[in-house]
Amino acid sequence: MTDETKKHGPDEAAETAENRAAGANQTAGAPAAEEAAPDPVEALRSENAELRDRFLRTAAEMENLRRRTERDVKDARSYSIAGFARDMLAVSDNLRRAIEAVPQELRESGDASFKALLEGVEMTERAMLTALERHGVRKIEPEGQKFDPNYHQAMFEVPNADVPNNTVVQVVQAGYVIGERVLRPAMVGVAKGGPKPASKEASSQAEPGAPNAQAERDA
Repeated sequence: MTDETKKHGPDEAAETAENRAAGANQTAGAPAAEEAAPDPVEALRSENAELRDRFLRTAAEMENLRRRTERDVKDARSYSIAGFARDMLAVSDNLRRAIEAVPQELRESGDASFKALLEGVEMTERAMLTALERHGVRKIEPEGQKFDPNYHQAMFEVPNADVPNNTVVQVVQAGYVIGERVLRPAMVGVAKGGPKPASKEASSQAEPGAPNAQAERDA
């Protein structure tokens, strides 16, 4: 009989042995449990990276929203009077027609009251166009330029061999833009039958000093 059995009895001795064996098993399994546990530092790093990514995405979305809002506000300021400006251009056209309808001999007749009336109409037209210009409305000056369907409306063709084909040679009605948009295209007449404008591709391929096809055939 062992000393443990003598002190606690057979049952207590067996229980003590079992507890010791269980403790030994727990001690042996402790390192494995510690190895399986996740690293808290690595978990914090992963969480920090995820939060940083969310923050950058949110900041980018807010910046895009700010830019869109600024653009919308700018467009609203620039183009809010487009309809009103278009109506005012119709009034300006009528003033211009009235001025151009006055014969030159009548202008030079020396009638002071008539001259004062004509000058008043001209001043009214200039004041109206100046006011529209202050609000971003600008006149298109297409004469001598190449026809551009974005800004010009062709009304007729003029045979003219002295200028390149599709060049604006006459303006029937002035055109206007507001900001970057066309408020009213210019009604124009374009040249027909003149030399075609040299294309950029052809001019870039033709190197200075290079022999042309006719010279190569002659050689």
